[in-house]
Amino acid sequence: MCVTCGCYDDGEIKITNLETDNTEHNHTHTLPDGTVITHSHSHDTHIEAPQIHAKIHNTTISLEQDILAKNNLLAAQNRGWFKGRNILALNLMSSPGAGKTTLLTQTINDLKHQLSISVIEGDQETANDAKKIKETGSKVIQINTGTGCHLDASMIERGLQQLNPPLNSVVMIENVGNLVCPALFDLGELTKVVILSVTEGEDKPLKYPHIFRASNIMILTKIDLLPYVDFDVKKCIDYARQINPQIQIFQVSATSSTGLEKWYAWLIENLKNCQH
Repeated sequence: MCVTCGCYDDGEIKITNLETDNTEHNHTHTLPDGTVITHSHSHDTHIEAPQIHAKIHNTTISLEQDILAKNNLLAAQNRGWFKGRNILALNLMSSPGAGKTTLLTQTINDLKHQLSISVIEGDQETANDAKKIKETGSKVIQINTGTGCHLDASMIERGLQQLNPPLNSVVMIENVGNLVCPALFDLGELTKVVILSVTEGEDKPLKYPHIFRASNIMILTKIDLLPYVDFDVKKCIDYARQINPQIQIFQVSATSSTGLEKWYAWLIENLKNCQH
């Protein structure tokens, strides 16, 4: 269980490579003293590790209690991994249904001849969104967190081993739909991007300030629906900048392609910056 938010057991995490259909899952043991130890098995190999089991049952193991400190160390390693390969890594966060996947698939389709974009897809269950990403021709890895409400740096480290993104490329991390816990966990990304749709309340930045404070970019999606919803764009932007005066804001519609050119220009420019 995550001691920060109490949301999941490591044994529930599953990482699926849609290219190879290889699924890696965690295997959890609870020792007599209550200590929980987790290690991984891969479905494509069916290899057991009896030496690990023996060690678990015959050795006293000290566990790191500060989950965020451990996460931040792994995030720093991920960040160095990205930097060494000139990879622009983005952490896309939003509530469920804000339009992350639609924006992502449209971005990949429009830029596939200019940028190489790979995706780590995070959801509690199913590979539905990863399959949509795969249809664009992009490399994608699905991470299922079970009851977990966020991705963490360890999951990203394991996902990158299977994803193997090319040098000088973009890695989009689509986090689990949630406006709370994803903001707490550094994944090693260069930039956090919070996505808010006009079908949600314009006061979301005030209700969930930490995620807007932690983000460099806010993308306001589904603006083609503005004539049909009660949403005050000016208030929303004012609230976001009240929380984070430095936040950069894009207003887009992925279905009508409105405003996407500015988002694309930002991606292209920041990938170039990673290469210097």
